[in-house]
Amino acid sequence: MSNVTQEKKPPAMPGFGEALRFWLKLGFISFGGPAGQIAIMRQELVERHRWISERRFLHALNYCMLLPGPEAQQLATYIGWLMHRTWGGVVAGGLFVLPGALIMMALAWGYLTFGQTSFMQAVLWGIKPAVVALVLFAVYRIASKTLNHAVWWVLAVAAFVAVSFLKIGFPWVVAVAAIVGWITGELRPKWISGGHGDSKTKKHPPAVIDDDTPSPEHARFSWRHSLVLIAVFIALGVAVYAVLPGKALADMAEFFTSAALITFGGAYAVLPYVTQAAVEKYQWLTTAQMMDGLALGETTPGPLILILTFVGYLGGVKNAVASSPLASGLLAGTVVTFFTFLPSFMMIFAGAPFIESTRSSLKLQAPLTGITAAVVGVIGSLAVFFAQHTFWPQGFQGWGGNVDWFAALIAIAALVGFVKFKRGAMETIAVCAAIGLLASALK
Repeated sequence: MSNVTQEKKPPAMPGFGEALRFWLKLGFISFGGPAGQIAIMRQELVERHRWISERRFLHALNYCMLLPGPEAQQLATYIGWLMHRTWGGVVAGGLFVLPGALIMMALAWGYLTFGQTSFMQAVLWGIKPAVVALVLFAVYRIASKTLNHAVWWVLAVAAFVAVSFLKIGFPWVVAVAAIVGWITGELRPKWISGGHGDSKTKKHPPAVIDDDTPSPEHARFSWRHSLVLIAVFIALGVAVYAVLPGKALADMAEFFTSAALITFGGAYAVLPYVTQAAVEKYQWLTTAQMMDGLALGETTPGPLILILTFVGYLGGVKNAVASSPLASGLLAGTVVTFFTFLPSFMMIFAGAPFIESTRSSLKLQAPLTGITAAVVGVIGSLAVFFAQHTFWPQGFQGWGGNVDWFAALIAIAALVGFVKFKRGAMETIAVCAAIGLLASALK
């Protein structure tokens, strides 16, 4: 009875300290690339804590999917800002990155010192299947709540085919989905209002920031406020750039700022560009080291783009930008991380108030509804991609050949835990990591 009563009322707005602890925890468990990270956030924020409704969560996600840079980190920044103003966004976005960045620099030091990552590989052996299950669960839950008309199902399937088989770039998929959404809004506006769920028919328990909760005062849009914020962020970047010692760090600041502004389509889309520049032009590291960095990046929490922190660390050591190799690596890694993520914070703080003002606008909501449907298909394609590399680590050779049955069993068990027993992402990932370590020790 008490549980039923509690679900009829929204939870209390969490204090800043409670939110800080949550964002810190999230920073340590955000494995699985953007699909896995978004799935974890959705499960924790929408279902478990009920701090934000599914509709508001997807509205924020739609905007983040349009931006260059790591969408999961931007989503955390957006929700943190919506709940606790600017410092809430800084804490949420910063803690989403900080644990992974520190771990990546520690791994880079260990890589240069020992060249062994067996422990992390064993942990990854258990985590990867759990993340596959989490992503598949997220696809199911998001699809069941948002794809409530045939046109959105068709768009989701088309996005899946476009990304998985036709290898069409994600920006093009988003653009087409937005156009389809806009056309649908012009011809069949009722399909748009239903696409995100009407307040009359919503079935989810009330959330702190619910479907119809007015935007807080700090989220009111103002051109003057947004332009001032952009100017402040640009000034901050220029100020840090001006005090960087040496040409190598200045080159890193310039290059990784430009990379951050063109990272449409996720980390994998920008890695060829980064690899070409970092290896051939600047010679911060070798091709083999870049590939090892990518492997390490898959073992760490946070956005996969944190591989750039690894690049910065090795480049700093090679160019001796400080008094010792360790100091050089830490300084360069910090510089690269700062300039990689600074544009993301700027775009959220300056643009999110405008996006909040569009929640009741059909003309702007229609394209975003189309994007939501496409996102379901894209997340599905990422789940298939991740599953293929998890269950067939030596390459796909048919359904029965070369299968890592241990990984497949972990994924099935994790999926059962999510669906039937309603287990949380953190505990499931922790258990699977422990299983991976134990199985590796017994091999």
